[in-house]
Amino acid sequence: MYKVLIVDDEILVQVGIQSMLSQTGLNLQVCGTAANGQAALHIIEEEAPDIVITDVKMPVMDGLELARTCQERYGSTGPSFIILTSYEDFQMAKKALTYQVSDYLIKLELTPEALQESLNRALSKRQPSKEPESASAFLTYPFYDKFFISLLHNLFESEEQIALQSRDLKLDFHYEGYVCCYGEIISSQADALSPEKQFSLFTSSLQMIRELVTKYMPCYALSLDTRHFALLFCYETLPTDAGQDTFPAIGEGYAEKITDILTHISATLQNYYNVTLRCGIGSLVNAPSAASDSYQYSRQAYQESSSAQPIVFFEQLDNNAAHHSFNIGLFKNDLCKAFEEYDAEILCKTIDAISELFSAHPRYYVQALDAACNILYLSISMLPDGESVISELFADSPTGYRSIYIQSTVEQVIGWLDSFGKKLSALFEERRKDYKNHIVVSVKKYINEHIAERLSLNEVAAIFNISPSYLSQLFGKYNDTGFNEYINICKVNESKRLLTDGNFKVYEVADMMGFESAFYFSKVFKRIEGVSPTEYLNTQYV
Repeated sequence: MYKVLIVDDEILVQVGIQSMLSQTGLNLQVCGTAANGQAALHIIEEEAPDIVITDVKMPVMDGLELARTCQERYGSTGPSFIILTSYEDFQMAKKALTYQVSDYLIKLELTPEALQESLNRALSKRQPSKEPESASAFLTYPFYDKFFISLLHNLFESEEQIALQSRDLKLDFHYEGYVCCYGEIISSQADALSPEKQFSLFTSSLQMIRELVTKYMPCYALSLDTRHFALLFCYETLPTDAGQDTFPAIGEGYAEKITDILTHISATLQNYYNVTLRCGIGSLVNAPSAASDSYQYSRQAYQESSSAQPIVFFEQLDNNAAHHSFNIGLFKNDLCKAFEEYDAEILCKTIDAISELFSAHPRYYVQALDAACNILYLSISMLPDGESVISELFADSPTGYRSIYIQSTVEQVIGWLDSFGKKLSALFEERRKDYKNHIVVSVKKYINEHIAERLSLNEVAAIFNISPSYLSQLFGKYNDTGFNEYINICKVNESKRLLTDGNFKVYEVADMMGFESAFYFSKVFKRIEGVSPTEYLNTQYV
């Protein structure tokens, strides 16, 4: 994995470059963005990127000064630079080359292909980052989407589980209020494009939404499928007229701000990609554990949106229109178990139960469609490489998995859901054995990356969204030692390194490794190594 830092004082240029990077197919991770060279220096110190893509003209510190400073500080071990400018200047290019800049590109001529060629030239001179699998990278990518899908569908067992996973994903939920938006990217020309160009259009649009929305207020974004997304707006303070248990209705604070943000983003998308947004906005809630309520309400509001009224708030709905979503949380235990363990039998039983429910209520079309979409979104987000995996399951359909959106009756929706369930069950059967071992590998990796912490079976199981008993069972089957013993072995191995290389006292190492006392540390150390920490140290100096 190569780290890339983007430096430009224009936010839309940053977004455009990120979109191009996503199309290159290279093993890249954008580790940060900055609006000037001074801010970029701080990121370079913390993240050690392999490549910096920077504009020349910026306030505070320009791109050439940034390149020069990095050359002076880091020499050949510093990042490679790709310099961007809005005009061609031979002297500037010549000066840039003296700073060992890898390439020099003209903004107006920049294309994904040109950027990829430039990146390939830069990467040919480098080795991958030494820590591509850091704790943050390891956790964020596989588990970010899974976390928010679980949050929005009320699949967590407790608020403690939410707190533990959000802590490890470095997600901040110390806000006073939350509002969920369910949206769709609307494109009149998309159906005429090839599947590859459609995918590029919608992923680029979603990337722009992600980048722009956080410039206005704290917000988390989740891709549900190629066209649908969810946003969780976070309010640092509530309107002054909101009581502790009563939140403001439409027109009393939060609605206007969200409307302005989404209207501006939609207009920007129209200018850049010729797409617009349709959104439903849920109610304002006071805790992340209640975000699922806001999400369900946002989906109901979305059903009433149109080209004439692209943004609809739940509070605007009349009583007859306000109860058309399906609460998938009713099946959360079975669904969680099915996806955690690749259990095809539980999945089939759950889908059969949902199908039977709607077969008995053939007029509940909106709810049936909502249920099928929820299963679809869960699959895309909770399966590794979910988007491509689910697309492959529907390879024989002209519209792919989006065929769910053209089912016009409850009977058709049930037929689609049953077919999807059979395909998904077959996939579960193929993956079940390998996945169990993969869980153990991932947990062991997590333990090693958090070895200085006090790790418990319950806490680690909560991080991975599985039950403690199931994790203990898997460890016993797919590892040479049990869960707790593996932790102790890892702690002792790290303690040996600290004792010999770090010149620390025994009690200091015990504290650093999260042991409750030096006595207990010595007891564990001797049981595993056969000698006490002090005796071990003496053998190192013989």
